[in-house]
Amino acid sequence: MVGELRYREFRVPLGPGLHAYPDELIRQRVGHDGHPEYQIRWLILRRGDDGEGDPSQVDCKAEHILLWMSDDEIYANCHKMLGEDGQVIRPSQESAEAGALDKSVLGEMETDVKSLIQRALRQLKECVDTDPPAALLHTVHVLSAYASIEPLIGVFKDPRVLDLLMHMLSSPDYQIRWSAGRMIQALSSQDAGEGQSGEEGRAGEGLGRLRESQDAVAGPSDLIRTRTQILLSLSQQEAIEKHLDFDSRCALLALFAQATLPEHPMSFEGIQLPQVPGRLLFSLVKCYLQVTFLLDQLNDSTQEQAAQNSFVPEELNAGRGRLELEFSMAMGTLISELVQAMRWDWDSSRLGRLARSSSSIFQPQPADEFSQPHGQHIRRRSKRFRPRAEFASDNTYALYVRDKLQPGMRVRMLENYEEITAGDEGVFRQGNNGMPPVQVFWESTGRTYWVHWHMVEILGFEEDIEEVFEAAEYPGPVASGAFGIAPPARRWKPITELFAMPFVVPEEENSEESEHLTQAEWWELLFFIKKLTAADRQQAVQFLQDSLGREHVLNEEILPELTMPVDLAQHLLLSLPPQLDDSALRDLFSCYVYRKYGPKGLAGHLGFPYLLGAQQGIFPFRAEASPQESDEHPSQSASPALQPLVDGLGPFGKLLVDLVQALSSEAPKENEVKACLLQLQRQPRPFLALMQSLDTPATNKALHLAVLRILMQLVNFPEALFLPWHEGMDACMVCLRSPDTDREVLQELIFFLHRLTSTSRDYAVILNQLGARDAISKALEKNLGKLELAQELRDMVFKCEKHAHLYRKLLTNILGGCIQMALGQIEDHRRTRRPIQIPFFDVFLRYLCQGSSAEMKKNRYCERVEVSSNPHQACRLTDRNPRTYWESSGSAGSHTITLHMHQDVLIRQLILLVAREDSSYMPALVVVFGGDSVNSVNTELNSVNVTPYDSRVILLENLTRFWPVIQIHIKRCQQGGIDTRIRGLEVLGPKPTFWPVFRELLCRHTRLFYMVRSQAWSQDIGEDRRSLLHLSSRLNGALRQELNFADRFLPDAEAAQALGKTCWEALVSPLVQNITSPDEDSTSPLGWLLDQFLECRDAAHNPQSRAAAFSSRVRRLTHLLVHVEPSEAAISQLKGRNRSHDWGSLATRGLPNNIMKNLTRCWRSVVEEQMNNFLTSSWKADDFVPLYCERFHDLQKSSSELFGPRAPFLLAMQNGCAGALLKLPFLRTVHVCEQFARHIDQRIQGSRMGGARGMEMLAHLQRCLESVSIFSTLEIATTFEHYYQHYMSDRLLSVGSSWLEGAVLEQIGLCFPSRFPQQMLQSLNVSEELQRQFHVYQLQQLDRELLKLEDTEKKIQVAHEDSGQQPQSEKEDAAGEPEAMAVVEEEEEEHYYEGPMPEVCVLVLFPRYWPVASVRHMLNPATCLPPHLRRALNHYTDFFSKSRSHLSLENDPQRRLQWTWEGRAEVQFGDQLLHVSTVQMWLLLYFNDLKVVSVERLRALSELPPEVLNRAIGPLTSSRGPLDLQEQKDIPGGVLKIRDDSEEPRPRRGTVWLIPPQTYLKTEDEEERELEKRRNLLNCLVVRILKAHGDEGLHIDRLVYLVLEAWQKGPCPPRGLVSSLGRGAACSSADILSCILHLLVKGTLRRHEDRPQVLIYAVPITVMEPHTESLNPGSPGPNPPLTFHTLQIRSRGVPYASCTGTQTFSTFR
Repeated sequence: MVGELRYREFRVPLGPGLHAYPDELIRQRVGHDGHPEYQIRWLILRRGDDGEGDPSQVDCKAEHILLWMSDDEIYANCHKMLGEDGQVIRPSQESAEAGALDKSVLGEMETDVKSLIQRALRQLKECVDTDPPAALLHTVHVLSAYASIEPLIGVFKDPRVLDLLMHMLSSPDYQIRWSAGRMIQALSSQDAGEGQSGEEGRAGEGLGRLRESQDAVAGPSDLIRTRTQILLSLSQQEAIEKHLDFDSRCALLALFAQATLPEHPMSFEGIQLPQVPGRLLFSLVKCYLQVTFLLDQLNDSTQEQAAQNSFVPEELNAGRGRLELEFSMAMGTLISELVQAMRWDWDSSRLGRLARSSSSIFQPQPADEFSQPHGQHIRRRSKRFRPRAEFASDNTYALYVRDKLQPGMRVRMLENYEEITAGDEGVFRQGNNGMPPVQVFWESTGRTYWVHWHMVEILGFEEDIEEVFEAAEYPGPVASGAFGIAPPARRWKPITELFAMPFVVPEEENSEESEHLTQAEWWELLFFIKKLTAADRQQAVQFLQDSLGREHVLNEEILPELTMPVDLAQHLLLSLPPQLDDSALRDLFSCYVYRKYGPKGLAGHLGFPYLLGAQQGIFPFRAEASPQESDEHPSQSASPALQPLVDGLGPFGKLLVDLVQALSSEAPKENEVKACLLQLQRQPRPFLALMQSLDTPATNKALHLAVLRILMQLVNFPEALFLPWHEGMDACMVCLRSPDTDREVLQELIFFLHRLTSTSRDYAVILNQLGARDAISKALEKNLGKLELAQELRDMVFKCEKHAHLYRKLLTNILGGCIQMALGQIEDHRRTRRPIQIPFFDVFLRYLCQGSSAEMKKNRYCERVEVSSNPHQACRLTDRNPRTYWESSGSAGSHTITLHMHQDVLIRQLILLVAREDSSYMPALVVVFGGDSVNSVNTELNSVNVTPYDSRVILLENLTRFWPVIQIHIKRCQQGGIDTRIRGLEVLGPKPTFWPVFRELLCRHTRLFYMVRSQAWSQDIGEDRRSLLHLSSRLNGALRQELNFADRFLPDAEAAQALGKTCWEALVSPLVQNITSPDEDSTSPLGWLLDQFLECRDAAHNPQSRAAAFSSRVRRLTHLLVHVEPSEAAISQLKGRNRSHDWGSLATRGLPNNIMKNLTRCWRSVVEEQMNNFLTSSWKADDFVPLYCERFHDLQKSSSELFGPRAPFLLAMQNGCAGALLKLPFLRTVHVCEQFARHIDQRIQGSRMGGARGMEMLAHLQRCLESVSIFSTLEIATTFEHYYQHYMSDRLLSVGSSWLEGAVLEQIGLCFPSRFPQQMLQSLNVSEELQRQFHVYQLQQLDRELLKLEDTEKKIQVAHEDSGQQPQSEKEDAAGEPEAMAVVEEEEEEHYYEGPMPEVCVLVLFPRYWPVASVRHMLNPATCLPPHLRRALNHYTDFFSKSRSHLSLENDPQRRLQWTWEGRAEVQFGDQLLHVSTVQMWLLLYFNDLKVVSVERLRALSELPPEVLNRAIGPLTSSRGPLDLQEQKDIPGGVLKIRDDSEEPRPRRGTVWLIPPQTYLKTEDEEERELEKRRNLLNCLVVRILKAHGDEGLHIDRLVYLVLEAWQKGPCPPRGLVSSLGRGAACSSADILSCILHLLVKGTLRRHEDRPQVLIYAVPITVMEPHTESLNPGSPGPNPPLTFHTLQIRSRGVPYASCTGTQTFSTFR
């Protein structure tokens, strides 16, 4: 099973060095299906990467996860929670009973507590305006001590306790407030030991849970159980805002921060949180308290109800449905408040989309597919070089790049390769013939790296590059919710990719559901109805009553259960915006229901012409107003300084004008100002624009002074404190920090900030968080301390240091609690399959995932760097090497460095690296400018003086605006230097987001949930294999649910991929590992299922049968399991070094991720078992090969049906078939190989007949060749080659070669390790070439003889002419003429043959490749063949000898021809053309001279064995043959004579095929037994030699050489044994390597760990194989334990020498 059972408990791996194990059962509830569920605390252990360590050294309580689990899940994962009977042990009350006190003592203590409460209230009223007496403090201290006693909790449920706490918290004295906090802590300390985390349904219980005693007094305050409830009760008091001042509110917030600190140990280090004033923070706390309380109520509603009371509103104690609605509304309110507090709603460009791309979230995608933002982006491309898309293949593109690329050109990476990512740019250095051949200096890594030619795109030199704006390739669906046409895929995919998402089963569209809102959508719309005033809400309910025509009155209980039509919802969306305030309107525009149903209807509606303007203007504060709106609101009433600001506000400018007019009068009109302030609270955009105008250049002095005076007047009005001052503090800080700010403006700013912080100390806290103390100090230093109230302001800001820390901690705890509650809702959604019905839940997740698609690698924020001089050294600025530098070349003050930034990158920090040793080259004054383009860099951002001791100079920090171009000017150098040296630049881009934190938590919770579930499912499958049939539907439901969740709530592809990968790894990987692991019967559950699938495959053709349904389930399951395959990018990333761990990644140590390996191993075992059964039962069948091919084809088809056309499973199927063949005994294996060779021979010869029958034979041949291809990796390949070589030899010599021979060898050539068949075919080509040369040679000989004959005739003629002149000589010539004529006639008789000359073709067969037995050798051709044939052979022998002597080298041994009986002939017999063998031809030619020939005489003349001669006579004496065989007593074997055809009705004509059929020795014969002997002897030699070398072992080449030497020379094996093998006992390196491979498989040999080419003797195998036979047939006793087949293992391009040569191998694979 997946996971570890260590330290007596099951552990679930969560990541590298991270494990979780169940620690404690918290509580029980009734689940959604009516079965009990248990909440288990899982402790998280952190260890080293190896996961080892002492468990006592791990802080197990630091982190934990609370998880609801079913009975099955606990049974499979939490053995410690089970009793002896196997049942879950319920939470006991032993600890509560152990602390019980005596009733009499308890009664006395209760009386004391009541009197103490009464006394404390009296003493508190007496000291209203005086300092608290010591008696009061002592009374509260004693009460706190009593409150810490658990049995006394019932006494503190008196309502007077709440009044006491209210008075104490509202007291101005710090000691009384501190005592109230101590008392609240004591009340909640009863549950401190449980250490609740507050996550997943327990967010509020982490504050502490009070256990009720048995004698608790029932009353209206029975529900005070936790500190959360106490704080909630206090915060919901009507007068709480009036009673609490800054210190009281901080005290209460401190209590809550202290309470929630152990709940959510979440760190947001590095993430800049916004500044939230205490008033808004307190409101956020109240929302959070209410949510946590309702969540506790929901969790407790399914338990046994007890008498409970609370100080909270009475309507919260309704049923579960009511609680769910209240919780949903409260959670929506909390998210809305949190979004505004975090200022996430400032960015309107992050509105979520309604649909994600249809790609699977479980299939890994290339990183660049979701890293590119939608919309336009700048892309650099070449002006004159062609891109890769214009080429047909990578090879042609690589040739083009190699020819065009020159050193110094810029290139861009086109794909991910090891450490280089697609899109990286660099400078080409050089190219060579190595691998890879291209060296590029990459800017992303700061060093050179080698890649391939086809991986880079040429950008050219700088003048060849242009910048263009390109749109995203496929922008995706529009915001209206209509699904657009699906974009084309990046690459074309075959039809088999329809199984890309097998779990997404198309569902029938429900027209009724499509016409109505879902409950989640309706509740989100209901959230805004509840935001209306009472009158507007009643009007909306009445509208619904009239529209729906319901008989019953819509009340608060019926309203949530309504089925809302879409058209009615659209009407509500049209009527809601005018009635909502600015905050609610923002929420409406960002919610899902508005984006799905609102924009399309509202965009063209004439009844609300203002809405589009409001929708566009509510978010961006600097939007331009339309001309019509500007005309409608004249601005002549505004002052000239404020005129641009008023014009920029559009329709909202009138509100600002009215405010200025009301304040500018001599006596400010208080009523008008208050009216304007109320409107600004509803529409704060003008106010924020007013404050943000301070973040403008210092040249706008008049504007700054006017704005500050207006703000100064506003602070005097109490209503102004409710304006969002905190959102404009950043602009104040920019103005305060700017070195160009005018002194008068700075003084007015100090006055304003001092006035504001004196009125509300919350803003002093915010200024402290923004770093105002240092900014004020610098301003004082610059102005020589002549700033009034600046020191007082600085002191006030400094005193709020602890409050700033409190606010930050409190915001962190609330945000962490919200994240934990969100994770809890996701878990409930997974467990119950119910939709998440929380408004703005998608908004919250969208902002948590913000940055998931915008993360960039370090040093990738800058697109390129340009310098004013020496551009070839610019790369040294980013190479991260402090020893290199860029040195300028020019006049002083003209040196610049220009940074071209990536789109939307806000610089967090820009650092200049310098060195002291540069002396006068070191910069002294650096000025930084920004601009929108290179031609408009004129905005000064900062000026920095560099001291001679600096090494890291911070130029820019925390920019709030994106500058496309940043230019650094080195104005002056140290010591008056002219040129400068810069050691480097560091650019820190976007600030860290919440995405890494949320991704870690989401993936961790998801992994734990699904690994627990997979373990439970595996347990069910282990108990009953038939439940495996339901696994497909289970996985379908889980994966479809995750996909729907990602489509609905996750904003982009990367976030969805992180969830999908984690889910797949945690759920599917453990399941696959468990169902593919063998059970006690050595069969895995999945193997059993696949075996059943193969058994019922034939019956599944009937779609109505049960077998068809069964097969369908199996196919759906396998399609699902092989859905995800590792991408090439993920594999390439694993090759890189120093890769950081990614929680969303699949490649984490300790987690099962090799699904394919387990599935292929299981499929291979199933196939091997199937084929093993088939071979065992059918190996003797006559039609064995056709049956085997059919079975192989069925398995291949089944593999495609189950797993698709995936190569690993086809390979596993072939390996399974090969494994079954390897299990056969040796003699059976030899028989199988001979059957395959014979079948191929028959099909090749049968295909020659042509027609339909020939095509059928070709089809059978192709199927057989596919089955035989698996022999290539087996040691039986040599045995198969042996038989194929014999059959091929007879076939080529009998019927000749054809194109099919080469085609067959091309397909199964790898099955012949010695390549003898290929060499045989090649030797035929050599023979044909020799035959053509022989033909030319014969013609040359003929020409020579004819020329000689002509010369002889001329001599005779000359002799006749001279007869008269020399009579005496004539007589001599006459006497010599008969002798000469006799010589000429004799020569003519030798060279000429009367009648048609037969055509003789000679095939030269090399004995190394052609299996010609010695019995077929013709010992004396001169005595067997007729003279004319003998002369042809003599001529060919003479030709061959001369050709060899002419071509042979000095050291090449002379070869001779040995004539054999092999071959074929065509003999004319009457009107028949007989196709016979050479032996049959010789036999028939005897009947040209003889009528009767005895068989005995033929045997004596040919010296052939009787079986060979009888095999040749058989076809000749058959019914088609020309001879008859007559038996005679006195003549052994009978006599042969020509058959008399006179009695036949018609003469025989045509072509008759009489070549003897091919028959070979069967496997039971002596030849096969000798093969087995040879292999056993080689086994003994290998083992003996390796034993002699001990642990050092031998190199495989050396081992082969020693075995060959021992085989040839002795004394091992004994020469008697070798001689008993006969003449065919030659040994080759292929045979030795086959034995070595077999010994490695059996475990007798092993490889050296560090040097795999070295072999070592391992452990001798003593178990005898049951099929082994004795070495000698007549000798008793078994063989050596192993039998071997031969297999040649070779490297490409290595020629093979004869068996006497020494073979060397570079690899052994």
